Amino acid sequence: MKIRVKETIITIYIMEKQNYPNHIAIIPDGNRRWARKRNLPVLEGHRRGTEVVLRLVNKAKQLDIKVLTFWSFSTENWGRMKAEVDGLMTIIIKGLSINLNKALENRIRFIHIGRKDRLSAALKKQIEEMEEMTKTFNDYFFVLALDYGGRDEILRAFQRANSKLNIDNFNHFLDTKDLPYPNPDMVIRTGGEKRTSGFMLWQAEYSEWIFYDKYFPDFTVQDFESCINEYKQRKRRFGK
Repeated sequence: MKIRVKETIITIYIMEKQNYPNHIAIIPDGNRRWARKRNLPVLEGHRRGTEVVLRLVNKAKQLDIKVLTFWSFSTENWGRMKAEVDGLMTIIIKGLSINLNKALENRIRFIHIGRKDRLSAALKKQIEEMEEMTKTFNDYFFVLALDYGGRDEILRAFQRANSKLNIDNFNHFLDTKDLPYPNPDMVIRTGGEKRTSGFMLWQAEYSEWIFYDKYFPDFTVQDFESCINEYKQRKRRFGK
């Protein structure tokens, strides 16, 4: 009996890739609670969370995940204390500066989803420069959801569409229109909270959700891989 080892390996690889997420979205919850639990300033939790983001971006590229989305600031977060909001925006600016070098080195396209009109001039300029400098990269995408809300996105899509809408073309008017995989296969929410909070209301219709108990600053690359392994065990039916 002949054993075709090469064909078997190729078949297994194809089967694994078919059950592998192309787009992973993360709600990095628990930064503030992590800091308070350790009697640290709230902003230290946000800073530690930024370090985790950079590690996960690197790992996602290694795993050939095409799109990685992080929800860093919601439309409702403006209601927090001004000192925290200002400090968080400063951390985001610094994190983006670091991430730009990695994005250019690894040919990762940067895309912002959410509103730009309420951001500071400096942050808006940095985001637009990153989008412009990486716009020719089309294999891997880092998506930052900043001043983002699912309802707000849908309302803005309606305004852009001028009533020329149907269920098939609606994706073309959303913030995720330029992504090769606009709908996340999997959404991970850290911090122990078990709700969607309106994240990607349209795109995440059939996403696989994983609610992880760890606060985001404690979320490791190994935890990330564990979530992917759980996703691979699930059977997606899309209502069929």
